[in-house]
Amino acid sequence: MSKTELRIDLLGTSLLLSVNEDPVYLKKLLDGYERLLEETRLNTGINDALKLSLLTGFLLCDKYERLRLSALSDMQPKEAIEAEKITLDLIEKINKALPEEAA
Repeated sequence: MSKTELRIDLLGTSLLLSVNEDPVYLKKLLDGYERLLEETRLNTGINDALKLSLLTGFLLCDKYERLRLSALSDMQPKEAIEAEKITLDLIEKINKALPEEAA
């Protein structure tokens, strides 16, 4: 897949990324994040860009963790142990592949 440029213009900040990802998928992610920012703003009344992005990021982490724990609880103990082993093996391989100063 070729590099795609993604321009993010949110909360008064602009960022241009070059990534190997489907532009349609990236647009979907960006639209979803914009909706979550607006939802957080409406629910909290926070208008400060940094606070709003931090809180929205934190809420996304909470959602991710709840989904992860839910998926693990649906597994049989043997499957969960195997999934953890595979995950740890992948992390080890990634760490070995990274240059020393990045690790």
